[in-house]
Amino acid sequence: MNIERRYIKLEDTTEIRIENITERELFKYVEPIYKTPDIPYRKILKNLPCDMDVFIPYDGGKDFVVHMLGMSALDRGNITKDDVEGRLLSKCSPGYSEILKDTLYEVYKTHETKKLRFLYYQNDKLARLANVKVLYDMEKIVLISDLKYTIERKDEDLDGYEIYDENKSSLIEYFSQTGSYYKINDKYSWTQGVYNIINRSREENDEYYNIIFELVIPEDRPLIDKIQNKLDSGVANYETVIRIKTPDGIIKYLDLNFYSKFDENGELISRYALIKDITKSSDKSITRPIDFLLNGFKKYKKLALLIDPLNQKQYEYSEGFYDIVEEDKDTYSNQRAILENIVEQETVESFRKLLRKEISELEETFTYNVKGNPNNQKICEIYIETFEFGKEEHSIGFLTDVTEDYKKQQELQEANEHQKVLIKEVHHRVKNNLQILNSFLNLEKRAYKNQPNIIIDHMQSRLSSLALLHEKTYNTSDFKNINLKEYIDDQDSKLKNLIGLRDGIEFKSTVDDSITLSIEIITPLLLVVDELTMNSIKHAFPQDWPNKTITKTFRKIDENTGELIIKDNGVGMDKTKNDMKHSLGCEIIKNLTKQLDGEIKYLDVDEGTAFRLLFPLTMEHTISKSK
Repeated sequence: MNIERRYIKLEDTTEIRIENITERELFKYVEPIYKTPDIPYRKILKNLPCDMDVFIPYDGGKDFVVHMLGMSALDRGNITKDDVEGRLLSKCSPGYSEILKDTLYEVYKTHETKKLRFLYYQNDKLARLANVKVLYDMEKIVLISDLKYTIERKDEDLDGYEIYDENKSSLIEYFSQTGSYYKINDKYSWTQGVYNIINRSREENDEYYNIIFELVIPEDRPLIDKIQNKLDSGVANYETVIRIKTPDGIIKYLDLNFYSKFDENGELISRYALIKDITKSSDKSITRPIDFLLNGFKKYKKLALLIDPLNQKQYEYSEGFYDIVEEDKDTYSNQRAILENIVEQETVESFRKLLRKEISELEETFTYNVKGNPNNQKICEIYIETFEFGKEEHSIGFLTDVTEDYKKQQELQEANEHQKVLIKEVHHRVKNNLQILNSFLNLEKRAYKNQPNIIIDHMQSRLSSLALLHEKTYNTSDFKNINLKEYIDDQDSKLKNLIGLRDGIEFKSTVDDSITLSIEIITPLLLVVDELTMNSIKHAFPQDWPNKTITKTFRKIDENTGELIIKDNGVGMDKTKNDMKHSLGCEIIKNLTKQLDGEIKYLDVDEGTAFRLLFPLTMEHTISKSK
């Protein structure tokens, strides 16, 4: 059992919502504490159209003795008066005691009448409603209950009347500008929608007269007599339109549908009436309840509230709808031809099923060609739910433009796919680079088998360059635009720490800041630079050579070609062997240059050794092909 309370200031009523409770579970047998005097006029009370419960204060109002429970309460609990009368309320019904004790105590102390409204829900449906007055009389607390059943009612009084969830029906009334009442035993029960239509709040005596008929304008008074005569003649269903003047002076047109039920003798048992406000919306001086709802969505251009979207004439859409479909509100016609602009035929068929009443709910994501133009597409989400209310079908829904969110989602998916390609690319390049290093190592083991230090220096330099490449490139995942200057500066720094400090060699580089290269170019380029640098370290500088320096200059020749001049100030090369064919290092440099699709030449300089390497600035990127 779940209990919620709220105070309704407008009605001066405390509303108590009780969910999933069985009345018989609230009563249990306990011994009486004393015999209560009999209540007079029990037969009269049994025939009153209300329940009356009487409680006697006990222990200064801390508890109450049950003096009498009404017949309906006894029936619901499947108990007799002898099962509860004379018992403490807290003992025989702890549940009701918990609900009522504060109100009973307050009325006992102040003698002021209190109003309660009990809403009993079963499975989220309003099963029973009771309006209760709690009053003090002759040292007793009296509860007078006016009961209204909505479900699981076996009495014939309400057979044939539909069951509504209170919250849902209030919403339907709100957007459809409808209200209803039913009349049983000459008493009216009015829904909130009626009060929205007549622009006033509930009043205490509303259950005793027809509040709609009271507002009919003088010109339509004869029509009321006609309606009354028709209904009194035994007509089971009657429909008409009347005009009323609301308390705030607005003329409204109301469509009334009456449904009557008679017993076998033709006597009226009950009457139900559905009231719909059909006042022309062109009268801008009238503010309808539905306008407040629509105005709540006014600032949303990508979200639209759809009221009765399946009705071709009486639909109401918030401003966002017209922004999404890019239609003029004043000229838009809610024709079903708009379905032709939906790309996915499965969604179109779902709409048709909803229109054929084969389904009651639709939730779809679809592509919409704005005004039928496939070059102007939007991705939209729609939700529509249908209801039957007052023997009419209504619907409510939401339309959302999710184009931007969809694009972001697609970009994220593409980024994830790209990331997978990057990971494969990394693995592939690591494998290739290790194979290159392994090949170099095997070649140098044969060429320098008696000079292991040279092999170690070469491998350390190559590993350092490739590790640098992996660290910088794969952390950014940008394989297309690698800034060359950053790599050369870092390469010089590592070479200085690795070899320069040991052998007294200084490394100086000048790099054009605008040179950016792809991974396909920069990998062999750095290895070429490594090999040329190691050749200079190995051959250019005798042990006592002063001011050992290796310089590198990178610049653009044109938009497609870059140039590297690498030079040392050492002893120089034998000019008869400057064709780069007479050493293992030179063979490695030639192969790497070929892989780079470049061109390398020896430069004739006055001092030391110099080479000029031309290399491409652009090359097709393998990741682009993978995508």
